Amino acid sequence: MKECRECGHLVSEQAFACPDCGAPYPAREKWDGWGFEYKSKAGVFGLPLVHISFKYRPDRMPVPAKGIISIGQFGAGIINISQFGIGIISISQFTIAFYALAQFAVAYSAIAQFGLVISRGYGQLVISIGEILSGF
Repeated sequence: MKECRECGHLVSEQAFACPDCGAPYPAREKWDGWGFEYKSKAGVFGLPLVHISFKYRPDRMPVPAKGIISIGQFGAGIINISQFGIGIISISQFTIAFYALAQFAVAYSAIAQFGLVISRGYGQLVISIGEILSGF
């Protein structure tokens, strides 16, 4: 048995919540949120080589994956695989990228269901910025 880090009530070390105050994982000295996060020790320019994040902080704010290779619900990286992302090469549902494979994309070049591209794009409704500007 350990004391809850929030209220001091004695709780089991395996408790998911304090029965007194409701604190999540009360036996842990520190708790920084729900979900999974991994950052590689190797890095380039201060960014981890790989950052995988499917995590939420205690205040329910998502933790975006930021790395050379970023994987998560929210991501930003050179190579990005996410639901919402920014990257040079991005595979996402919604993305802003140089090269994109996405459902919705704003990119230099893209394969997307819906997209706005500078160079070339393929998909259901992919429009070139040049086509839009030539209409004016």
